[in-house]
Amino acid sequence: MKHRLLLFITTVLLALPCMAQHETLDLEPLRSDKGIEKKSSGFLGFLGKAMDWFTDYDTAYVEPNKYKFSMMLDDYTDFQYFNIRGDKPDRQKISFTPKPHNKLGVYFGWQIFFVGWAFDMNDLGKSKNKKDRGTDFNLSLYSAKIGVDLYYRRTSNDYNISKLKGFPSEVPRKFSSTFNGLRVDMKGLNLFYVLNNRRFSYPAAYSQSSNQRRSAGSFIVGASFTNHHLNFDYSKLPALISEYMKPEMKVTDINYKSYGVNFGYGYNWVFAYNFLANLSVSPELSYNSSKIKNVDSKNDLFENRLKVECILRASVVYNNSKWYAGAGFVGRTYDFSQRHFNLNNGYGTLQIYLGFNFGLKKEFKEKKK
Repeated sequence: MKHRLLLFITTVLLALPCMAQHETLDLEPLRSDKGIEKKSSGFLGFLGKAMDWFTDYDTAYVEPNKYKFSMMLDDYTDFQYFNIRGDKPDRQKISFTPKPHNKLGVYFGWQIFFVGWAFDMNDLGKSKNKKDRGTDFNLSLYSAKIGVDLYYRRTSNDYNISKLKGFPSEVPRKFSSTFNGLRVDMKGLNLFYVLNNRRFSYPAAYSQSSNQRRSAGSFIVGASFTNHHLNFDYSKLPALISEYMKPEMKVTDINYKSYGVNFGYGYNWVFAYNFLANLSVSPELSYNSSKIKNVDSKNDLFENRLKVECILRASVVYNNSKWYAGAGFVGRTYDFSQRHFNLNNGYGTLQIYLGFNFGLKKEFKEKKK
């Protein structure tokens, strides 16, 4: 049975906004009875000011988190596709899709920590070699102003040939077969900055660490780095496909890096009290540097190109401060091409979760009294 320890895709997602224990509902400094501000000095004072900067919301639009602890049940499913295409003289394409992996996990959050165990439901009652298992690590930090996504994924080799195009009539277009000759390593880093950060809350949509009380949107700017390494053994394809496969598609190793800048827009729609829907789209201009090995070439092939890719996020959330539930999707497309050869792939994750917060923060206890 497969299991993995995750620093949940929001580790986070509660992280920075939850760190400011000293914030009040209106984000004004705490005052004594005489109206003199209470300020910490030294390192604690500096840390407090830094957290205030990260969580500086307009509370007419965003309500901060009131609790220190959280428990959550999470169902996490990933989706992928890979298309390999040759264009000489006519276009030919093979599409691969792995079986979606469904993981069920329980997570506990305290202050800036959000950790737990997740089990791959596909592996229950099955025995698998470690070599056949994939690896999925995600670490995300979302605050009012900035967000960071760090990830590493190593796919298992249980793919399906889902679609063929450009092959002779001897090969059925809806040909379907398993394929264990593709293994992919992906690692990357995404950074973004929210321009309208006082009125638009990313954490409200993706980490349940604040509540969006009035609808608002924001332009978002960011940068990213990704590195993909693919091992492709075309000899494991069914003989009917490999026989008619174009020579330029018979690659054995692909290694490409992408450096990108993106600019997009996100909107939080408060369609009912405690309910929120978010959609965020960020087109990205990326510089791709690639190295590829082909069975018909003695030397590695190198090429650098500019490409347009895209990052998509969407979510629906119910959060009454005490209880929360919702679903969120994050997807990304990648595109790599050389002369007469193209590879494009996409990766997406869907989360469905239910949880509750507890341990009211001190400042909210005082306000309640």
